[in-house]
Amino acid sequence: MPDTTPADFFDFFTEIGILEQLSRALLEARLPHGLIAPHFTVLNHLTRVGDGRTPIDMARAFQIPKTSMTHTLKGLEAQGLVELRPNPEDGRSKTVWLTDAGRALRAQVIADLGAQFQQMMTEFDVHRLTEIKPVLTDLRIYLDNSRNG
Repeated sequence: MPDTTPADFFDFFTEIGILEQLSRALLEARLPHGLIAPHFTVLNHLTRVGDGRTPIDMARAFQIPKTSMTHTLKGLEAQGLVELRPNPEDGRSKTVWLTDAGRALRAQVIADLGAQFQQMMTEFDVHRLTEIKPVLTDLRIYLDNSRNG
């Protein structure tokens, strides 16, 4: 595309950044006191990819320092939302498991967001979102695969 410039990519990612900030505020307004978006994203991540991940693997997935992930996990563990278990493959590390309370909280937050999403569906053409989702997924996969290269 001859009319596309690096500035177009910058503008695109600026929009995604703003959407992330707005969606984070929407989410955090529905989280219980003491929880923030990073806590919820861990619950969501474990639901999506499965239990039993190590904190270092999760830190890599989120592209944050292991100390930050450890802090987040300690907060979730204190709230009874995750459980840290010894790693059967490496006695020096732990694995992370969602508790029933963690699964229930994630489900409740998503349900609480439902009313907001219903309103959005009446005011914004959701078909446009479903059309661009495959493109966004492809971009996420591309960026994820190229981040270590």
